Amino acid sequence: MTIYQNLIAGEWIGSDATKNINPSDTNEVVGLYADGSAEDTKNAIAAAKSAFPAWSRSGIWERHVILKKAGDEIMARKDELGALLAREEGKTLPEAIGETIRASQIFEFFAGEALRLAGETIPSVRPNIGVEITRDPLGVIGIITPWNFPIAIPAWKIAPALCYGNTIVFKPAELVPACSWAIVDILHRAGLPKGVLNLVMGKGSVVGQAMLDSPDVAGITFTGSTGTGKRVAAASLEHNRKFQLEMGGKNPMVVLDDADLNVAVEAAANSGFFSTGQRCTASSRLIVTEGIHDKFVAALTAKLETLVVDNAMKSGTHIGPVVDEKQLKTDTDYIEIGKKEGAKLAFGGELLKRDTPGFYLQPTLFTEATNQMRISREEIFGPVVSVIRVKDYEEALATANDTPFGLSSGIATTSLKHATHFKRNAEAGMVMVNLPTAGVDFHVPFGGRKGSSYGPREQGKYAAEFYTSVKTSYTLA
Repeated sequence: MTIYQNLIAGEWIGSDATKNINPSDTNEVVGLYADGSAEDTKNAIAAAKSAFPAWSRSGIWERHVILKKAGDEIMARKDELGALLAREEGKTLPEAIGETIRASQIFEFFAGEALRLAGETIPSVRPNIGVEITRDPLGVIGIITPWNFPIAIPAWKIAPALCYGNTIVFKPAELVPACSWAIVDILHRAGLPKGVLNLVMGKGSVVGQAMLDSPDVAGITFTGSTGTGKRVAAASLEHNRKFQLEMGGKNPMVVLDDADLNVAVEAAANSGFFSTGQRCTASSRLIVTEGIHDKFVAALTAKLETLVVDNAMKSGTHIGPVVDEKQLKTDTDYIEIGKKEGAKLAFGGELLKRDTPGFYLQPTLFTEATNQMRISREEIFGPVVSVIRVKDYEEALATANDTPFGLSSGIATTSLKHATHFKRNAEAGMVMVNLPTAGVDFHVPFGGRKGSSYGPREQGKYAAEFYTSVKTSYTLA
């Protein structure tokens, strides 16, 4: 098989490779992808540093054209790239195509932002002096992305980095190199100068560590586990570099007695189980008031009985496989923990066999859970959801906020009073009313509070806060 190589200083290099396995059919090798070394990473950082002076002063039209070309090609190839995503990550084909379209939209958005770069000119408090406030690109940006959104998350980090004039060393998750390789190839062919975008696929302990150790990396944007995020932060402080962390959540969805039952069930099912629950914005805690609790549980259980778990590429599949064997073991371990803690297994939790060998798990619903149980406090990152019964809205809000995380929070209610109060008082970066907690537009800020996030928001015009540095200039008239 062809080895898909790393891109360093505009050249495709690398001979050692690892297999990319399809979680829907473990007999299928999606491709062979380069396994980069620490030396490769150092060379990539040097290339990015060398390319920075010219790229940081490049014209806005050049950046616009390249980003626009990339967005157009991704959209034109949405079915092909969506199928590639579904095969390497296990997301259902419709979801995978939708994510690919989102990646295209992100590049389109930042192509436009390249033409809207602006500053301020204001008078000084001193006479005959003018003040200009502008934004400079940061420098070499290290990008480290997770496996659960293999094309959208790389897009929403790479596009703004390039838009604002930075150069890049990009390390995708080891499990999902294919979509990342495709994006880099598209941008390379779109006309990026050598060294502006460098791809080093490989182990986090090798490639990621080399990025953290380098004093030439001006900023690191990371999405992944809380433990790794803390290591990124500690290493970045040593070099006084800027860092941005997105690390996960234990997101609540509150269901009040006055909720529209159908709306609540659809939002809960989508939030907790679609994308196999492998979203940092997934609702894994359903906090339900006692007046609607039994009806809600019955309706949600009935909904889960209709969901088809199967090969991600098969028509009619609602939920694909878990991403790999390690994550599957994490999920099943937590199911056993939930049982031992005294939660009631109301639905699912069984391993499934399908026509192709894969990591198939029934969507799992626990009831009679408490907010102190491990299954209610620790991020599982799978299709495992707990229902917590509460007395009223006040207890529901307190329970929703009683978590070390703060990414996304939702409420199902027909009460304007409660919806308004919840939006103001939910301790989360994003709040959804009568909607799934997962799903954010590409042009608005993404990020959380507490243990979920650190640093400026991602996406939209707010991305400039991370990828640029503010400069204030004075001129004597």
